[in-house]
Parts: sequence; structure tokens; C-alpha cells
Amino acid sequence: MRISTASVIVAALSLGTPTWVQAQGAQPKAPPQAQSDQSTVIRSIQVVNIKDLEPEVRSKVEDAVATISESDLQKLRDSIDTTPEAVSALKAKGLSSSQVVAITVANGVLTIFARTA
Repeated sequence: MRISTASVIVAALSLGTPTWVQAQGAQPKAPPQAQSDQSTVIRSIQVVNIKDLEPEVRSKVEDAVATISESDLQKLRDSIDTTPEAVSALKAKGLSSSQVVAITVANGVLTIFARTA
């Protein structure tokens, strides 16, 4: 998998509680002021273990993850726990939200990045 820049990860996490909860066609439950005319529809979820990334990409992701506050990371994990589709995708890979370190959303695909020991 190729990632053009790790800044997308930081941007996604800096938004606070993600609004990607509308997986697989569900409607968002964000407050009206947070919704826009162009809402993001998640068509699929993929889970990527950071250790499986190419060394160059893994380094960029790790650098970006290192700048994320623990409270932002916990908000992200809490959002994942309230999203059955995300929980199922993680369980299918033998992972849990406690291992998630970042997400990206592009072209209708939610990518969840996880770190294992």
C-alpha cells in the first residue's frame, strides 16, 4: 500500500472525534453545523498493520503518529469502538481499537492504521 504523505493522518486525527462514523451508506450523526453539502461516504474499510508498510512509508507514519496527543488518540479509539463496521474490520484482522494509531479517508475508503507489538 502506498501513502503519499503522513500529513493526511495528522489532519484526520486533529479534527477531534472523526465524522467517518457513516460507514457503508449510513447517515452521519454529526451536529447540523458539522455537516456539509459534501459529506464523506465510507464504502469500505481496510485495516493496515504499520509493520507491514514499506520502511520509508512506515517511518513517515511513525513520525506523524509521534506528534498526536494521547487525548486525540483516545477520542479516535472511542469513535472506532462506537462504529460496529470498524470494530468488525479490526476483529477480522485479530486487532482491537487499542492498537489503532491513525486513520485516513480517501475515495470512500477508510484506512485504519494499527500497531502491533
